Amino acid sequence: MSLPVVIVGGLHADARRSTVARLLADVPGSVALHHDLATAGTVVRTIRNADGILSAGEAPLVNDCACCALREDLVPELLRLADDPTTRLAVVELWDSVEPKAMAEVVVSGGLTVTGVITAVDPALLLPYLGNGDDLAERGLAAAATDQRTVADTFARQLEYAPVLAVVDSPEADDEDRELLAQLHPTARRVPVRGGHLADPAGASARAGAPEPHSPLTAAAFAGFDVEAAAAAQHPACALLPAEADAHGVATFVWHRRRPFHPERLYAALEDLTCAAARSRGRFWLADKPDVLLHWDAAGGALCVESAGPWLASLPDAAWEMLPPVRRAAAAMDWHPEHGDCCQHLVFTSPGLDRDGLHELLESCLLTDAEYAAGRDAWKRLPPAFDTLLEV
Repeated sequence: MSLPVVIVGGLHADARRSTVARLLADVPGSVALHHDLATAGTVVRTIRNADGILSAGEAPLVNDCACCALREDLVPELLRLADDPTTRLAVVELWDSVEPKAMAEVVVSGGLTVTGVITAVDPALLLPYLGNGDDLAERGLAAAATDQRTVADTFARQLEYAPVLAVVDSPEADDEDRELLAQLHPTARRVPVRGGHLADPAGASARAGAPEPHSPLTAAAFAGFDVEAAAAAQHPACALLPAEADAHGVATFVWHRRRPFHPERLYAALEDLTCAAARSRGRFWLADKPDVLLHWDAAGGALCVESAGPWLASLPDAAWEMLPPVRRAAAAMDWHPEHGDCCQHLVFTSPGLDRDGLHELLESCLLTDAEYAAGRDAWKRLPPAFDTLLEV
């Protein structure tokens, strides 16, 4: 049997360390592999178990890139651990800003088995991190010299990719924090982690408690993980976005329409729309680019807009066979007799959300009846306001 590998990530470092320490305490024969990218020009690798550090060393840089070094070093180290018959579980503790999607794909491509992906969360820190538009580089969290991600968008992806969220018991967290977490990733399994913050990364505090060989966290680590399905779930055409919700001062507003946006009116509204919610995401349809599925991804007051390829309605039937089944199924479920899968599907989640204001603003950005009736040839002649954002 191949060595089970569970990936534990997240920008909430104390929560992540608590989760790893708990796993090491609960699973006999488990070891944690961690690559620290905090020091420029150096990647420090440590391997530890519940009793402390077993080995430490440096992974050589690759093209002067710390994250590249991590990618190159991860699989050989895991294969070495797999050769030890006493190792029951390898826990890959990702460094702060490293995203689990990329690392899960690296591990699987190396012939190993990922049995779980867990993002560790302190609910009290959820809104501060989602609202933080700082560049990772400004916070000393960049994984490479060319890293242009922000704290907010990185944390959002870490949170939404993982099917399991390890939630530490934070005394500062309130019902609003916990509700925000539930609405941001409603399909995730939320597993409580006893003990809250651990000052000791080696896990001494966790070892003070009795081992829990059948704890929910242990079960999550061995539950199984499908890398292809997880990637599909993040694609804007297939993503299972949150549904309408309203509780404890937190709301999720879902907006779905079958008419394209006027590019100039939408562009003029971007700042207000982006700042209206702690998190918004989805897919949208521009009149001047009617064949292009566009991805909306906003957090921390910053918006990323990019092309996600063609709408299926714009492709010949023969091209459908070359697409993944999940993509075809998602389009079929959302098919419209006139427009196929072309649509607006945007979701906004935040405390204090102004649903009525959002609805009114979004509706005002759609084509008017007269503009819509003019047809696609006329739509394509509208001013291309998004070309700069899309780097066309």
